[in-house]
Amino acid sequence: QVQLVESGGGLVQPGGSLRLSCAASGITLDNHPIGWFRQAPGKEREGVSCIAANSGSTNYADSVKGRFIISRDKSKNTVYLQMNSLKPEDTAVYYCAADQLVIPNICSIRAYEYDYWGQGTQVTVPS
Repeated sequence: QVQLVESGGGLVQPGGSLRLSCAASGITLDNHPIGWFRQAPGKEREGVSCIAANSGSTNYADSVKGRFIISRDKSKNTVYLQMNSLKPEDTAVYYCAADQLVIPNICSIRAYEYDYWGQGTQVTVPS
């Protein structure tokens, strides 16, 4: 069965960096669009970034452009989210997700397009 497992969350001071990992089993991540999403208490889930299958084309939310970078390691079947210059408003539970459709060259940060989800990992940036 398909399983996505996030890791790498924790407590980071403002201005610091953190790298989140999304390790997959039962699915080859390189063949699917992959997204990162986050949800803070009392707020709606927000699309953060995505990476397309095969080509590696990416999209980012305006709130993280220039600070976050999404990437994949095909050999490890893992997608990463490098987060730099972290701010208190980045505090949230971060989720990775995969679209079941095998579609190349395009991805979105719209949550309803994704089918498989991880359990989430907490990122806390105190103020």
